Amino acid sequence: MLGAGLVALTGLPSTARADTQSDLDAAQSQLDAAQSQLDDISNQYQQLAVEQSNTKDAIDQKQSDIDQIQADIDVKQKDLDSKQEILSKRISSSYKNGGSNVLDVLLSSASLDELISNVYYMGKITDSDKAMIEEVKQAKAELDDKKSSLEQEKASLEDLNAQQTQQLQDMQSKQSEVQTVLDGLSTQVKDLMSQRDAELVAAAAAEAAQQAQSAAQAAAGSGGSVYVDTSTSGQSTSGLTNAQANVVNACKSVGSPGSGLCAMWVSQVFAAAGYGYYGGNACDMYANWCTSSNKSNLKVGMIVAVSTHSHTSAGRTYGHIGIYIGNDTMMDNVGYVRTINVNDWISYYNTTVTPRWGWIGGVSLV
Repeated sequence: MLGAGLVALTGLPSTARADTQSDLDAAQSQLDAAQSQLDDISNQYQQLAVEQSNTKDAIDQKQSDIDQIQADIDVKQKDLDSKQEILSKRISSSYKNGGSNVLDVLLSSASLDELISNVYYMGKITDSDKAMIEEVKQAKAELDDKKSSLEQEKASLEDLNAQQTQQLQDMQSKQSEVQTVLDGLSTQVKDLMSQRDAELVAAAAAEAAQQAQSAAQAAAGSGGSVYVDTSTSGQSTSGLTNAQANVVNACKSVGSPGSGLCAMWVSQVFAAAGYGYYGGNACDMYANWCTSSNKSNLKVGMIVAVSTHSHTSAGRTYGHIGIYIGNDTMMDNVGYVRTINVNDWISYYNTTVTPRWGWIGGVSLV
């Protein structure tokens, strides 16, 4: 904190202006309050980022459940089609051969007991066919209902994800406003500190000059003399699409735009590769385009990001981002452009939310 080393004017030359120290104390108090508010926002932001990561995980799980249910539905549909085809062939054959109606059964029965038995079993066969098909239909209907329920739950989660994204953006705006106030107060404190120091130096110099003048006058009065000292004490791109190769080459040619500007570097890389300037911070890109945490889905040219991490105060609010260039290697901007093993990157930044990856802008380069 900028005011951590400030001292009061107590015990210093009385000629220093007390109102400067009063202004400095007031500015320091406002600075401390703004810093406290900024810390609270950062903590809330980090908590919300965690909640959104959990929401994304839940969406992934719902989609996996839906895919499994759909697979089960497909199996039941094939079973139903097969049983319906068997019954259809049986009915068709019966029709072509004249059928086995009650009269046929009656004429072919040698006795009343045999007639009753034949009619009973003929009915049982028909009932069995119907029950078999109804059982499959019911199972399929239950699966359809379950799938519909899961899709509704997924839709609700996606709505929640959208709300959380908006909340994160609103919180970023609030954080930016507080940071602006904090920066202004920091400048004010610095200016007041400089003013105070200048007044203290001037007061000390005036007092020293007064003491020197008094000494000189005393020496002159005694007929003596006095001397007064007034001095101041190179990766391969074979096997890649042209789009992927362009991104990899741009990663290696675009320099760092500065410390804390990881997302700007990513945007500049894609602009240099010919795909436009996307803009936004790492958190925005994570929320909008990083859709998978499955390593098997990671492709050359994808962005890899976290919406928050615990290593720096900026990281807690804005996260971090880089670009995967293949061979378990990625590049990012940390004040300079570095190359790092993707597993090491994931392990290091996996402190608060799950690292994810995806195509920037949602456009595949393969």
